[in-house]
Order: sequence, then C-alpha cells, then structure tokens
Amino acid sequence: MKLFDCQPKKFRGIFVNWRNLLMWGQNMDAELIAVGTEMLLGEIVNTNAAYLARGLSQVGVTSHYQQIVGDNPERLDAAITVAEQRSQMIILMGGLGPTKDDLTKQVLAKHLGLQLVEDAAHRQKLDDLAKQRQKVMTPNNLAQALYPEGAVTLTNHVGLAVGAIVSGEAHQYVLLPGPPREFTVMVDRELLPRLMQGEKQHLVSRTLRFFGLGESALVTAIGDIIDGQDNPTVAPYIKDYEVTLRLTASAVSEAAANTMLDQLQARILAVLAPYYYATGANVTLAQTVVQELIARKISITAAESLTAGLFQATLGSVAGVSAVFPGGFVTYAPTVKHQLVGVNAATIADYGVVSRETACAMAEGARSALGTEMAVSFTGVAGPDSLEGHPAGTVWIGLATATGVRAEEFHLGGHRNEVRIRCVKTALMMLLHELRSN
Repeated sequence: MKLFDCQPKKFRGIFVNWRNLLMWGQNMDAELIAVGTEMLLGEIVNTNAAYLARGLSQVGVTSHYQQIVGDNPERLDAAITVAEQRSQMIILMGGLGPTKDDLTKQVLAKHLGLQLVEDAAHRQKLDDLAKQRQKVMTPNNLAQALYPEGAVTLTNHVGLAVGAIVSGEAHQYVLLPGPPREFTVMVDRELLPRLMQGEKQHLVSRTLRFFGLGESALVTAIGDIIDGQDNPTVAPYIKDYEVTLRLTASAVSEAAANTMLDQLQARILAVLAPYYYATGANVTLAQTVVQELIARKISITAAESLTAGLFQATLGSVAGVSAVFPGGFVTYAPTVKHQLVGVNAATIADYGVVSRETACAMAEGARSALGTEMAVSFTGVAGPDSLEGHPAGTVWIGLATATGVRAEEFHLGGHRNEVRIRCVKTALMMLLHELRSN
C-alpha cells in the first residue's frame, strides 16, 4: 500500500530488478553523504563515515569522495546530483527519523521519481512499541517504516527507521540511519553482507586489541601482512591510547571464514603477542584483567599517588570486581604514604618520591595492609611541572605479589590527564602479563 506520494519532478528510468545488487559489491566506488546540520555546526563529529569507509574497503568498495550536507532538501538533492556524476554507489547516512528535518528518504525518492511505501515488519515494530508504551503512534513516527518503492529493505535491529538499497543500471543508492548505535549494526549485519559477491558469501569480522605499541610501530611490525592482504583483510585504527586490528574474511561459509581468521590471527600474534590483550569489539583492558583475577581467585589492592584513585575507579567500573578488590589507598603526600601504607620516611628522603624504591615500598605496604595476593602502586610526575628533577610523564609502577616486589619506570607523553590514563592502562597490562605468565 502506497502511503507517501513524493510528487516526483520526473521519472529517471534507472530503476531495475533489485537482485542485480548482489553483483554490485565488488570493484565499485562509493560516495558517502552524511546528512545533518549538526555536523556542519560542529556539534557532533561524523564518525559514521570513517566506520563505513573501513567496512567498504574490506568488501572491495572504495570511497573516493565524502560530503556533509545540512537538513535542506534542495541542497541534499544537489549533493546527490553531484555524486551521480562521479560515483557508482551513493550512500546517504542520517535523516531517516521522525522529525521534520529528517527528509533524506523523501528527497531521494523524489530525485528518482519513486514513491514511498511501507515496510510491514518495521510498521509492526512501531505498533508494538506504541502498545508497550500505551501511546498513539503519530504519523511522523510512521514515516520511519517508509522506503522507496521497489528497493531492498535493510532491517534496523536496534532502532525504528528502516534502511534501503535502490539499485539501478548506472547507480546504487543506500539509505542508512544516522545514530551510530543503529548505523554500525545495520552496516555490519545488513549492508556489507549484501555487497559481497554472490549470495552464498559469508562476511566475518574479528577485532584484536593491543596496548603498549603505537599505531605506526604496530603497522610496521606486521607490514608484510598488511601489504599482502587480500582476503582476509586487516584494518588498523587507534582509539583511547590503544590500537585495534579489524580482521575481515569472506568465504562460502561462516566456519570457513573463521578458519581464515584463525590463521591470520596466528600470524599476527606471532609478532605482536606481547602487546595483545583480548579479542572483541567491545572488550576493555580493565575487563580483561578483572576477568583474569576473578578466574584465578586472586585479590588485588593499590596505592596511588599521581593517579589519585583513577586505577581503583577503573577497576570499579567492571561488574563483579568486588570479588577480588576489597579496597585501596590514595597517598598523595609523603606523610600519607607513611601513614597508610608504611613507606619509611628515610626511603623518600634517600631516593625521592619518584623512584623505584618508593614505588616498591608503596606496593608492598598496600599488599601487607589489606592482605591481598597482589598490589599495584603509582608514583611519578603527571605534570605540567617537573618534580625532583624528573620531567612530566616520568612514572614508576610497582607490583607486589607473594613471591616478591618490583617496579618499572615509564616515560609517558601527553598532558596531565593523558599521562594518568596511560599510566593506569600500563599498569593493567603489567598485571595481565603477570597473571598470564603464572
């Protein structure tokens, strides 16, 4: 049933059987158009384009151009026209919601001379939501179930606005939602698998997470793997002082794709094992360490100076940590280091606050005070000023266990809070190595 008449300015005669899209994915070039005035105003960052560009490259689709256009139908129509002159695939991101400025699908339908029709599954989702909330579904919300007539619909697994692919002889048009939570799922579960060559191809991705090695050094270390990639592919990117590698394989079955990924992962870890901590798109270093502690039933505490409780707060962000973390200490002043964890005043007088000796005394003192199996300590210079002749970024991290105590010196870059965050992550990696070595 047709629900929305776009009053097309003309019929362009490009719409063809949608099954052809299954052969479009390989060797195509795409243009990404992000729709939303808020991006032009700098209120939000267009992270969707970067995410999608990486995904497209893994299935043989290159993106030579990207545009950002505001919530204006005339300018959006003009952007589509420009894209048609230089790209085969035109991907529109955002503007599929229920508000007046969400006009992307209406503009595209009018541009192509098509009408909007209703997707029954998404309409049912809207009706079910209205019933659950005991509210009447308004016409503007119903617009989220509309898509250009004849297009292939893309299921929105976590939201309400339906996506779509309109395939023609000269161009292919894709409609994707703007909210990243909806966007990434639709890209991974709907769009990319459809762009693989052949209906029986399976696209499987895996994310490897690393800490302690910069992106440039990591890419250099596995340069031969990256240079020779074809299928599977390797896509490195950096976030939150960590580097991740997204591995993607295409095969006739999911099992075959996973076998390919297993082999590639083994090659990568043969080089990068000391920096690897987990596999998974949403796994954190803190979660990985806490899970190891819980699995081994090893308790931990901490004595923190320059990090001022950030390490303990990071542990506390992981559910279930109370099973292994009874509490800890924040010991900024030298006198407090003595009062709470028993650091001898002579140690600080002889070696200074920023020293191996003080870090070891703090860690062993904290472990002894609470009777835990392990303890971590932090002392150093977060900045911006130097301390005891040590430049900002100089830190000592101590680690005490039942078999002894040691400390390591690090020189971390960045401003004050960056040093503190990196210090905490460095300690977590030290802990992980200690746990996995026993």
